[in-house]
Amino acid sequence: MRSHFDAQLAKLNNEMIQMGALVEAAIAGVTEALLKQDVAEAERVIRLEQEIDDKEKDIEAHCLKLLVQQQPVARDLRQISTALKMITDLERIGDQTMDISELAILLSDTSYIKRLEHIAQMAEETGRMVTGAIDAFVEKDLSRVQSVIAADDIVDGLFDTVKEDLIQLILEDPKNGSQALDLLMIAKYLERIGDHAENIAEWVEYSITGHHRRDPNLPK
Repeated sequence: MRSHFDAQLAKLNNEMIQMGALVEAAIAGVTEALLKQDVAEAERVIRLEQEIDDKEKDIEAHCLKLLVQQQPVARDLRQISTALKMITDLERIGDQTMDISELAILLSDTSYIKRLEHIAQMAEETGRMVTGAIDAFVEKDLSRVQSVIAADDIVDGLFDTVKEDLIQLILEDPKNGSQALDLLMIAKYLERIGDHAENIAEWVEYSITGHHRRDPNLPK
């Protein structure tokens, strides 16, 4: 019985890896769509978001089946409940890549008022955060958890830089205002992606230690 349950947990890990890979691909794709003003790539990311939604439903069904058909011990219960929390954040990241894609399409036929190097850095950093959080879950690696949580400060700092640059551009020429707001919204979506990745890492920490840093009253 236990060997079957372990096999099902291994399947859960594989499904989490697959969902993480879809989210990473969405972040990378929307970054390319922005930098290259590539409408086709932006539209591909929008389609990819549906795959992320479908994967969330598959994993949720798998987790609920494990809870109903098995009798998980506390450690296993934390792993399953963590997976359910993680897929919610991953799905929301997928939503935000779709939102960025729609803005990328909107901006595809205009020249940018500034280089997007800091926005690109935000996207790269958040992609690494998602990868690190999923790897931490699968490998039960607390050091990766800490790296992901620390990286959110980097993303926040980049967002502040983007915001300050855009404000300066508006002050220099009010005609920059419309695109500046669109670029600021893109940066805000990326900041939220970083927040979701941090949430995922904190739930991974809980699955490993039985302690959640934001909610110490959760069952161990």
